[in-house]
Amino acid sequence: MYNHVIWPHRFDPKTSAIYALNDIDVKAPPEMIWKLLVDAEHWSSYFPAENQVKILSGEAELELGTKWTRMTVGIPTRLIVTEYEPNTRLSWSTTVDGDETGSSAYHGWVITPTDRGCHVLSEETQQGPYFLEALGRKHPGGLYSYHQEWVEKLARAAEAEAAKTEG
Repeated sequence: MYNHVIWPHRFDPKTSAIYALNDIDVKAPPEMIWKLLVDAEHWSSYFPAENQVKILSGEAELELGTKWTRMTVGIPTRLIVTEYEPNTRLSWSTTVDGDETGSSAYHGWVITPTDRGCHVLSEETQQGPYFLEALGRKHPGGLYSYHQEWVEKLARAAEAEAAKTEG
């Protein structure tokens, strides 16, 4: 059994309008996944859709309290890292820039060591009228599909890095 995201009460999947869980087994150590995840401004090196990430609070990589922005599928957002447990857990909360309805999201990653590398789990919940319209009504299943592509490309990038260090 794998661990899941530790949800702040307001983002619990049981009470959220939109929820996606994606996971994958990776033939690379947790440290490889972690290195790729915390280097947010370079996510596009393995996942081109994430090409507009900017850390605002001065850190080179994500860490607890890091404030940053990103444009995801045309949605401008502001984020803050709320959970940071190296090689194990990374989570952030998100608000939509310019959205007066208070729509928000919470995304977490959980990395669990396995005999062959690690298991990577990604979970996100979204609440509010903006996300209900943009994803819930216009693109049902879009959050799941986007994150599935992300975890798969993250896994391939980590496995490629692990192969380089072994050989």
